[in-house]
Amino acid sequence: MHNDLFSNPIFNFLAVTIVLALPLLLGAMGGLTSERSGVINIGLEGMMLIAACACSLAGQKHGPIAGLAAGIFAAIILALLHWLMTQVYRIDHVISGMAINAFGAGGSNFLFNRFYDTTQSASSPMLPIWIYKWIAFLVPIGMWIYLKKTRGGLHLMAVGNDPDKARLVGIQPLKVRFVALLATGIFTGLGGVALVTDTGIFTDDMTAGKGYIALAALILGGWRPIPAMLACIGFAFFSALRLQLEGNQHLPQIPSEAWSSIPYLVTIIALAGLLGKTKAPAGLGKP
Repeated sequence: MHNDLFSNPIFNFLAVTIVLALPLLLGAMGGLTSERSGVINIGLEGMMLIAACACSLAGQKHGPIAGLAAGIFAAIILALLHWLMTQVYRIDHVISGMAINAFGAGGSNFLFNRFYDTTQSASSPMLPIWIYKWIAFLVPIGMWIYLKKTRGGLHLMAVGNDPDKARLVGIQPLKVRFVALLATGIFTGLGGVALVTDTGIFTDDMTAGKGYIALAALILGGWRPIPAMLACIGFAFFSALRLQLEGNQHLPQIPSEAWSSIPYLVTIIALAGLLGKTKAPAGLGKP
């Protein structure tokens, strides 16, 4: 009976959906901590990509724990670089995020081609994927508790809603945003590590827009952790559906590019349908 359960196509479909949701969930929570503090962050894609690359390189040479640590550390560096550029040097948040994404794409390509040892096994040793499943689904719950029940969460919300008023009551936005971007690095790093854990090896542009979809899920969820989690699961469902439908002999032969566009079309339609209905943090983008 146990084997029948795992061979059930519905169970398999749900299992694929959960795995596809992992990087989206962790990326969205990274975006949540950043944007709830008032820092616009379109750089989630680059952070996850560089984390996946660092994890694969370090994992091959030093094992899975080193891979996990390297992935998180690499994403933290980019997240804090985003904090430095936007909060200290006051560079436009969107431009900074675009730079992060460009560096993530180009830097990961260069580093992997330069340092990956092709004489060893094609895949790097990784921790079991179930670890990231637990983390990814517990983090949104933890974030909900943190935002609603803790002083740190209330400070984060206060800075994101009105940084000027927060200063008047003694809260320092610069410090709050530093901690928020540190958390962004940790979550996006975990997202990149989860992504490469699923495949076993890094490939160029393996995030394939997942950072942007995670940001879209965050917006659809109204910058709230639980609704954002549900949006991520919804996008993962359509990605799994695309994999299920692509190549199905009983359906009309449609180019693979058309099937691949399904999750992105769903994202655009969902955002268009909720345009103007979700309320962003009032202090988003303000110094």
